[in-house]
Amino acid sequence: MQSSRPQRIENLSWHVARACDGGSCVRIATNGTEFFIGDSKVPGGSAVLAYSRDEWMAFVDGVKRGDFDHLG
Repeated sequence: MQSSRPQRIENLSWHVARACDGGSCVRIATNGTEFFIGDSKVPGGSAVLAYSRDEWMAFVDGVKRGDFDHLG
């Protein structure tokens, strides 16, 4: 995992969960090779985390398996 600020962050197409009501939500974007995670409350000023496709897929698989259920 690396924290980064993509050079053209404004050109990314950000997405939030359907359940997000405009409040405190995580936003996700991809440029095709990396996945970016940011805070929807502060779109222009928050830190953005960047992950490779393999890292992102490992995380998604872990969520689906319930690896993080004990955190919520």
